[in-house]
Amino acid sequence: MARPRRTTGWRQLSRGGAVAEQPWSGRRVTLADVAKRAGVSTALASIVMREAPGASEASRRRVLAAAEDLGYRPDVRARSLASLKPHLIGVLFGRAGRFHFELIDGLYAAAEERGWELVLSALTSSRDEARALSSLNDFRFDALVMLGPPVAEPMLAGQVPLTVIGWHVDQPDVDIVRTSDEHGLNLAVRHLVELGHRRIAHLQGGDGLVAIARRDAYVAAMRDVGLDHEVRIIECAGEDQLDGQRAARALLDENTELPTALVAFNDDIAAAAMSVLAQHGIDVPGDMSIIGFDDSALARSPEVDLTSVQQVPQELARLAVERIVARCEGRKVADREMVLEPELKVRSSTGPAPSA
Repeated sequence: MARPRRTTGWRQLSRGGAVAEQPWSGRRVTLADVAKRAGVSTALASIVMREAPGASEASRRRVLAAAEDLGYRPDVRARSLASLKPHLIGVLFGRAGRFHFELIDGLYAAAEERGWELVLSALTSSRDEARALSSLNDFRFDALVMLGPPVAEPMLAGQVPLTVIGWHVDQPDVDIVRTSDEHGLNLAVRHLVELGHRRIAHLQGGDGLVAIARRDAYVAAMRDVGLDHEVRIIECAGEDQLDGQRAARALLDENTELPTALVAFNDDIAAAAMSVLAQHGIDVPGDMSIIGFDDSALARSPEVDLTSVQQVPQELARLAVERIVARCEGRKVADREMVLEPELKVRSSTGPAPSA
């Protein structure tokens, strides 16, 4: 007796009297197959199939129709095991100095308090947002926190509960938790002006949204104190210490009068500039004052003792996790954007302007 022939390729399924096609290769239809058919991420398909909040009605209908077309049946055993697991928050982060590591530490603490867990995916020079998110999808995360890349249109906006930390996004489906760059740079510039400085330059950390926001905040602060004519921007290629060293050397190589004070994009760039200035016999703060941004552990270290605009990573992380949990539980969030007002932590890297 001949064995039944195993079907491969496509098979026909009846759906509401109509005939629909389904990929079939003798294997169980997976959630990834449903997501592909519906044109959504696996994370969004999971949200729909678990009847969790976070998906639009249009996306929900599309996923359910795809599941019915394909004859998708959730694995009851996997669902039972999954119900025993804590909720997962995906975290996307990139090369943004040591402050991001302090934020991640705060996210771990805030998530643990609520019985949630984190799964991390890093951005590198060869690993963009799409690739980093693709690896997160394997973990079926419930929501996403982005520390980077600072983009205007995050790829998963509107598909999963999503909070960005550190920059503004116009999309209404994205929550925002950030420190006021405007207030922070205003504090820095006014502190230097009170010390008698007029030639105050800015070390810009690349061309990302956060760098542009802080550059614009510096320009606005200089205008507020009547120093429009003294605005001077030294561009760094990026945000780390090597970028700060190169920018400081470029400043020293210019055949122009040096500024008496620098306001840097972050603490890493500021500390690197301090090191280069010291190598060239320029005293900080005697010859030049320097201010960083973040008030990271580097700024607080006795060896650096850097005046810095303070961000509080634990508070930023706590607010981000609170918003994520609220969205996942279907609760309303009063304000989509939370902006924290920073303080200026004054240390030994700033002092009176040198005498003319």
